[in-house]
Amino acid sequence: MKKIAVLGAGSWGTTLALHLHKNGYRVTLWEFFPEYADVLRKKRENVRFVPGFRIPEDILITSDIETAIDGAELLVLAVPSHIIRSLCRKLKPLDLKGKILVSVAKGIENKTLMRMSEVIAEELPGSRNDVVILSGPSHAEEVVRGIPTAIVAASKDIRKARIVQKVFLGPNLRVYTNTDVAGVELGGALKNIIAIACGISDGLGFGDNTKAALMTRGMHEISRLGIAMGSKPGTFAGLTGIGDLITTCISRHSRNRNYGEMLGKGLTPAKALSRMVMVVEGIRTTESAYQLSKKHRIEMPITEQVYAVLFRGRKARSVAGALMMRNAKPEH
Repeated sequence: MKKIAVLGAGSWGTTLALHLHKNGYRVTLWEFFPEYADVLRKKRENVRFVPGFRIPEDILITSDIETAIDGAELLVLAVPSHIIRSLCRKLKPLDLKGKILVSVAKGIENKTLMRMSEVIAEELPGSRNDVVILSGPSHAEEVVRGIPTAIVAASKDIRKARIVQKVFLGPNLRVYTNTDVAGVELGGALKNIIAIACGISDGLGFGDNTKAALMTRGMHEISRLGIAMGSKPGTFAGLTGIGDLITTCISRHSRNRNYGEMLGKGLTPAKALSRMVMVVEGIRTTESAYQLSKKHRIEMPITEQVYAVLFRGRKARSVAGALMMRNAKPEH
């Protein structure tokens, strides 16, 4: 493999482009907005999302998707989850034969309740067996600085997962493989809801005890829904389960936790969102997860309370009481 196209020049897409360039690959970085692609080319720096890190001259930056994927053997789909379908529709007329598609988006599509691999397979049926999910506890702010990180490449085709593992593996990025695509995707998406809850807790001034309870019971919710949807229980004890949950719930880099903290401090969902630069994936995921919990008849009290705050006007301060005063029950 010689050439890789990274589709999406946000923080994670830019970071992965820089990482793959260091690994010795020819990299093309695709930016949707032509005017911002011009900024990236002129400044050779993603000043909006990854400031302070130079983009080497030999990384081709383009807003033309056909140019971006020309000759590339691997395509990294690095757009927000709600954009994945429209990106796939841009790719549909193009020749994707023999190309591996790597999705790094973490979310569940609203209305259809599909995981990202399912969205890709529906829009690009010919690539159904060529999709690999790359997920795990990996803030771009740390990966771009070379801080040791471990993630997972998941595919139903273990050979494809191993190819992606080899491509991304580096001195500061360790990659494991997994065949439980559903579990890896659900862990990466659902933990954002719990991170919002932990942020609310921080905003309300609660402590470590509260956050530990939210994370532990949150993982209980995630695994129950995941297993009901066909995931393997062990996946949620791994990097894309508890690992990603910990990182997202405690980190100052976590946009979902930061968003929740503003809610806890009294801002409305709309006002808090207006202060965010990057996409808060957990908002849309909360809506999807709430619908999935009803569909599969899975009790998810933390998700239900976050949903009530985001979509039903419930005050963040009322969440703690609603959770603490539920009917007593055994832990397992």
